[in-house]
Amino acid sequence: MRLQSSFELLITLSFGLAILLPLVVFAFIQILDANSAVSAIAAQQVASKLVSVSTIVASQGAPAKQIVEVTMPLGVQNIYVGNLNNGVGHTIIFVITSPSGLSYITSYSPVNVSGSLGSITATGTYLINVSAQSQCPLTTPVPCVYLKPAV
Repeated sequence: MRLQSSFELLITLSFGLAILLPLVVFAFIQILDANSAVSAIAAQQVASKLVSVSTIVASQGAPAKQIVEVTMPLGVQNIYVGNLNNGVGHTIIFVITSPSGLSYITSYSPVNVSGSLGSITATGTYLINVSAQSQCPLTTPVPCVYLKPAV
């Protein structure tokens, strides 16, 4: 009699786990998607903040500088300033990981921007030096706003 009741309890628990397991897996997938969406929104906010400060600094002219504090979200793989080669351009691009692969978060700048922010991809708070240049430090002889991590 004891063996039969133990076996019935085991079968009941097995059916319960069989129903609960897919729900747990589905919940974990939804949490991963939510974290990815939060990272994308945070990256868009950081890119927009950098573009806004770059526009203000560019309007002030060549020796103008400003230091900006930004918080990098989780999952940032790289940051391109100007274009995908870190040359002079009009975009700031965050490359973040998502469940479906890499996502590119882009913010357009009305002024020429250039710089090197690829070294600050870890999650955390950073200071970024935004400076107006009469000539970009790269090979292109055009005025731009240069972004680099503050030391």
